[in-house]
Amino acid sequence: MAAAVRPVIGRIPITELTPSTPNGFPSKAFDGEVVTFGATVFREGHGVIGADLVLERHGGGERTVPMRLVGAGTDRFEATVQLDGVGSWSWRVESFADDWATWVHGARLKIDAGVDTEATLLDGAVLLERLATESDSTAAAAAAERLRDASLPATERMRAVDDPRVTAALDDAPLTSLRTRSPKQHLEVERARAGVGAWYEFFPRSEGAKRTDAGTWRSGTFRTAARRLPAIARMGFDVVYLPPIHPIGTTARKGPNNTLHAGPGDPGSPWAIGSAAGGHDAIHPDLGTERDFREFVDTAKNAGLEVALDFALQCSPDHPWVAAHPEWFTVRADGSIATAENPPKRYQDIYPIQFDSDPDGIVAEVLRVLRHWVSFGVQIFRVDNPHTKPLWFWERVIRTIRAEHPELVFLAEAFTRPAMMRALAECGFEQSYTYFTWRNTKEEIESYFDELSHETSAYLRPNLFVNTPDILTEYLQFGGRAAYKIRAALAATGSPTWGVYSGYELFEDVARPGSEENIDNEKYEYKPRDYALAEAEGASLAPYLTMLNRLRTAHPSLRQLRNLHVHAADNEAVVVYSKHLDGRFTRTGRPDSVIVVANVDPHSLREATVYLDLTALGLEPGTRFDVRDVVTGNRWVWGDANYVRLDAFDEPVHLLVVEGPHR
Repeated sequence: MAAAVRPVIGRIPITELTPSTPNGFPSKAFDGEVVTFGATVFREGHGVIGADLVLERHGGGERTVPMRLVGAGTDRFEATVQLDGVGSWSWRVESFADDWATWVHGARLKIDAGVDTEATLLDGAVLLERLATESDSTAAAAAAERLRDASLPATERMRAVDDPRVTAALDDAPLTSLRTRSPKQHLEVERARAGVGAWYEFFPRSEGAKRTDAGTWRSGTFRTAARRLPAIARMGFDVVYLPPIHPIGTTARKGPNNTLHAGPGDPGSPWAIGSAAGGHDAIHPDLGTERDFREFVDTAKNAGLEVALDFALQCSPDHPWVAAHPEWFTVRADGSIATAENPPKRYQDIYPIQFDSDPDGIVAEVLRVLRHWVSFGVQIFRVDNPHTKPLWFWERVIRTIRAEHPELVFLAEAFTRPAMMRALAECGFEQSYTYFTWRNTKEEIESYFDELSHETSAYLRPNLFVNTPDILTEYLQFGGRAAYKIRAALAATGSPTWGVYSGYELFEDVARPGSEENIDNEKYEYKPRDYALAEAEGASLAPYLTMLNRLRTAHPSLRQLRNLHVHAADNEAVVVYSKHLDGRFTRTGRPDSVIVVANVDPHSLREATVYLDLTALGLEPGTRFDVRDVVTGNRWVWGDANYVRLDAFDEPVHLLVVEGPHR
């Protein structure tokens, strides 16, 4: 006799649960994030069904949220919730037969048609008697008696169904059956900084660097770099990111513009980590002492800034690990240690680590180093080239250290194939660099923003950097000031987390010939800048960056990821999207909406008609409403279709705040 088959599908099937990850890792959210949970729920026949979302925080109680059917014929149920607690959460969907709604729907049709009325009314009476028992409702009992009263016309008996006291009793004790539970899903809710932040990258050694009388350079220090922090904070940034602060090797040290021969005063690349002065747990002597670094972190904190430290797991040939752990490196057939490369690029000053000879030893040492910097108050690490290390390594390291310090945030600097970038995000990284830097056309921007805000938002959090020491795109090289404004506006509004590398506000746009890097790259030399003079002369983008960050602070819709909605415009260079947050999720109780209209052609004036999906703004089609452009202060009355004129040589972007219906 064959064994009984145990069905996988429940009595009322629940499928396609979201948010979810491709490989079964917990999905992610941050404290205060608004997340829509969804499931496809259906059954045989014509009975009315419903669904509930059940959320449970580890160590806390359950919270049940009714789900609503979205779209006719879709069988898709959703519930939108603002998550408000850091930690491990679980959630499930419970489907059910809505016995009362099923009866009411059928009864109204039958009574109107005069078909099967008596039996139908008696069926309703039985349900109301059940409600009276389960809710102790006298109104339900009275309504049941009325349904049974055959002396009344059927239409009169049905009026009992509409008694508001009965409706209230049904709200408290719904008449359901066949409840079915989905498998439990897991969700990690992390602190808000894991999902929201404005980053500013700068090299401490350049801040305060000076030429000596002999023509050589004297490095800036943590003390001189700390003088830059108040200006960064005034621009509205809340994370200051430092490239590696460790001793730099001298063997094969790179000179200016990545040349192979460094002069005696050339500082070398900070990513060539390690010398006789120490390795990943040491501070470059030119920058100061451990006490100086601790004071730098404290100064940043007092200014409202968190310090993000670069974590580059690689070594110069002079790193102490090379002598102490030769098994951590790849030895070539000629006996030399393999240097890092990304053909045709080669990094002669860097040895990559191989992880297969002593995985436990490497993990232990990396955890020791991370704990060391955490002891200084560092809670954010920007990880260099994580895609060149095994995924198991990051899963193990990040899971272990975050179990000890759940406040930590890891940013993956991985510009590589989509599968690897997504897998890194799944296995532990809280944030990810993206392809945004190279998405410049209308089609590219709209499709990529839609992907980031919906397709991968359950686990990959984009940090939209507009430039880096290694990346000065052709768009910025040849787009002039308009390009710098456009890219900053898109990054600051497209994602809750964005960043700039210092020099962006000074429109540094000259590349080393044949490359995508700034000429006289700061990776290989000191680069002090006179920010104050540029701002005084009106030659700085700092006021624009300040305006963007203030906009983000003032409008909670911009501090969400999953609410981006792309709209239409009849010009191939005009990008339109909005971010909307329902009043249920704002402190004021009022909805918050921002519309971004950008001319992404930095060389011309563009005119277009913008066609808005007003439902994405919480408005009824046909509504007229007031908008204010925070860039210029201009106000207009907008509706479904709106004319725009954006001049790249004036203001190429509208940043429109919806102020409410036009009166």
